[in-house]
Amino acid sequence: MIATTPSLHHRADPAHDSAEQKAIFNAPPLSHENRAEMRKVFDRAIRLADHQQLPLRVPHETRPGQRIKGMHYHYRPEFFLGLQGTTKFRCSKESFALGPDEICIMPAGIAHGETIHSEPNRPFRNLVAGFYNHTLSLHFAYEASPGKPDIEAIEFFDAPNLDVFLTLCNGITQAHAMQSPARDAVVKGMMLALLGLFRNIVETGSGRLNGDIGKVYQAKCLVREQFSNPDLCVQHIAETLGCSPDYLSHLFHTETKEKLTHYIQRIRIEGAILALEGSAMTISEIAYSTGFADPAYFARVFKQHKGSTPLEFRSLSSARRQQPEEKPKTVYFDHTDFSPGVPHPARRDSN
Repeated sequence: MIATTPSLHHRADPAHDSAEQKAIFNAPPLSHENRAEMRKVFDRAIRLADHQQLPLRVPHETRPGQRIKGMHYHYRPEFFLGLQGTTKFRCSKESFALGPDEICIMPAGIAHGETIHSEPNRPFRNLVAGFYNHTLSLHFAYEASPGKPDIEAIEFFDAPNLDVFLTLCNGITQAHAMQSPARDAVVKGMMLALLGLFRNIVETGSGRLNGDIGKVYQAKCLVREQFSNPDLCVQHIAETLGCSPDYLSHLFHTETKEKLTHYIQRIRIEGAILALEGSAMTISEIAYSTGFADPAYFARVFKQHKGSTPLEFRSLSSARRQQPEEKPKTVYFDHTDFSPGVPHPARRDSN
């Protein structure tokens, strides 16, 4: 099983963190023209990948979680598709450039920085995917100031199968580092599947976040982006959005029928569930990475939401996954057959 970790990111640079928060919830949603363009982008990428003409860039870094000045890292992988111009990625021990018709998957936990460059008469543009709790975002990036990317337009899509996207991203990065005869075939197959899922969600996907407007939308974006921050609370969100905590709490409850404090806890618990089911992190590590300063308090809140402690939940989930079938079986429309099957006797050649 490929493990995924729950919280979205940790920043070494608070100023960069604040700027990214504002970019995410201030950017407009995708227009019809943006969606049409995104469909064409993924259609082209699928064709190129099918002919193995879509180079993949993955850093060789092996030490996740390093805190390096001027860099940041995410607890989930990031996906970049170059459209115009160049993105220069800097990691602790290497640098590489991403150009048009190239893909970068930045592995979870790898500290990196980004500098962008436009081309003569062609402005910089990238397509970027981010992963949240049961939600993924797709956005076009542009050059907001010299060398600095920002979000041109963004959409949040409901993704109940988010673990499939994460497994494919993690699988691609792992396969890319392998030295095996079938490496290119494995990478190609997973890349086509990932691009196809992105293409489908642009065509048919929708999101509950996109139905909210104003400060409710902004608050939800901020919670999903920053739920791993232990300082995240109603007051912190209200200050970021420029309103009073009482006003924001009342507005959020009126529009969603859910208290903002409960929403914050629920998003944190959803992230914890992903980690409990798909990683080997300890309960304390999961507590801290989902924004709880105290593992004991995390256990109490988790039990309130799910009816069991985190340890009990993990044990039950593991037992369900590992329980073998007592007998091989085949299910037909009118009965279940438990026989292992009987091979047909060899036919004799009548000639």
